[in-house]
Amino acid sequence: MPSAHSALPSQCEVCRQWSNDALCADCVLRFAALRPRCARCGIALALPAPRCGDCLQAPPPFEHTVCVADYVFPWDALIGAFKFRQRPELAGVLSRLLVAAVRHAALPAPTLVLAVPLSPVRLAERGYNQAWELARRTAAALRLTADAALLQRPLETAHQADLDRGERQRNLRTAFMADPRRRGPLQGARVALVDDVMTTGATAREASAVLLRAGAAAVDLWVLARTPAQG
Repeated sequence: MPSAHSALPSQCEVCRQWSNDALCADCVLRFAALRPRCARCGIALALPAPRCGDCLQAPPPFEHTVCVADYVFPWDALIGAFKFRQRPELAGVLSRLLVAAVRHAALPAPTLVLAVPLSPVRLAERGYNQAWELARRTAAALRLTADAALLQRPLETAHQADLDRGERQRNLRTAFMADPRRRGPLQGARVALVDDVMTTGATAREASAVLLRAGAAAVDLWVLARTPAQG
């Protein structure tokens, strides 16, 4: 449902037509249409199937992935603006799309909704964590509990976008931790971990593994966009 401020006319961020929200209904239908995806990692599939080949051979530590769309036009530009160009107000419309995707997936309800954290240095540079802006709004709409600080990223690491798949995995070792003073809520919990984009899945794998080691029973991923398979 559009927020209260969206009663004022605005322009769609994609087609620039007048709209009651930052994305018009036509663009949502066109660019966020449902398509077959691997239920485990969210990668787009040519034909419906419960799992992709990679997840059959080497299942990731997370159980399911909810994904709104592929990380292609117009989502790459929209998420880039939201994330890097000081457009936190886009969290409203983007989180509503994620809420709709979560409801459609009809997965078991999580005990906790967490966001992939930024390091203190990156958070200070950006001024906000885009994943938390999505997580807190999505959790509120679904009447779930969100926590901004239980999962932490105490150390700054190299930008993932600058690294290949193997380097991404090595870069993230020891990057995340669960707050050792607050592990009680994690014990036996089903956790929904929210992020804006999943590329290789290295971040999701490492963060999920940390949560499971800290006592979570299961981790699902909720992401806006998934980078398509190459080739």
